[in-house]
Amino acid sequence: MNKGLVFDFHRGTTHDGPGMRTTVFFKGCPLHCHWCHNPESICPEKELWWDEKKCIGCMTCVNGCPAQALKAEPGGIRIDRELCRKCYRCADNCPAKAMSVAGTEWDVEALVKEACKDRMFFESFDGGVTVSGGEPALQPDFLEEFLKALKAEGIHTALDTSGFAKREVYERVYPYVDTFLYDIKFRDETLHRQYTGVSNRRILDNLRFLADKIRRKKDRAIWIRTPLIPGATASEENIRQIGEWIQKEILDVIDRWELCAFNNVCRDKYRKLGKAWEYAETPLMTEKEVQKLADAARPYAGELLVVSGLTAKVQGEEGSGN
Repeated sequence: MNKGLVFDFHRGTTHDGPGMRTTVFFKGCPLHCHWCHNPESICPEKELWWDEKKCIGCMTCVNGCPAQALKAEPGGIRIDRELCRKCYRCADNCPAKAMSVAGTEWDVEALVKEACKDRMFFESFDGGVTVSGGEPALQPDFLEEFLKALKAEGIHTALDTSGFAKREVYERVYPYVDTFLYDIKFRDETLHRQYTGVSNRRILDNLRFLADKIRRKKDRAIWIRTPLIPGATASEENIRQIGEWIQKEILDVIDRWELCAFNNVCRDKYRKLGKAWEYAETPLMTEKEVQKLADAARPYAGELLVVSGLTAKVQGEEGSGN
């Protein structure tokens, strides 16, 4: 039986597809977006992280590491990931659970059972299960089996994807996905490669493929999502370029185009992983800034445009959350 690597669950979400949902986060991603909000999702293997807020300074992890990969320094516990043998003895023995592992193996039956604990809410609020990441398509066999099993249970499914995967993966999972949540970060290939590490050609080609299937069958939904990242995607020029592409290529088959305002709540994750984050000091966007980008997008999407995320309070303005 295939097993998959999952790093998180979010229950009762209302922004990862229609209705109230449980979102299951698969580990592993081929993109390296500068602003990634789930840095623990990128590596396709289990990862060790340390939470300074929980640490009681007992040195159990340092003293018990067989590879001497942990060292106590003035700023806390430093993990030498090159020396680490990934035995995770430190996490098993940590009395305060300050040392833990990102990533848990699941088989399909157990994961479906876990996700379906919220079935009462799915049925009451027209929701379901969303598979996110990372990039779920990096675990194609497990993804297909999981989605197929959910559909067998009568659960509405959504797939949150970057689109950067082999075409055959989307062909395989298509029968078991009700709603595709599909990212378009940039229209310009050079900028996409600069900020994510990969070209967007495959992403746009796969989106055309899905749009063509939906156009013929009229049996699936697509939500386009664009993160608004200050200094990167959050420019009127980029939004117009994306809008022009959407209008020309897929407007007739999408249900919404969502602009997702930047947030910085993931700073603790980078700290736990011992990684620097270039957006750590970047503030929330103001409502005025987000509205300006929404105005740039609206001529291309009209009533299909949705804006989500928190905005910062500034003098003379009220901050908001959508």
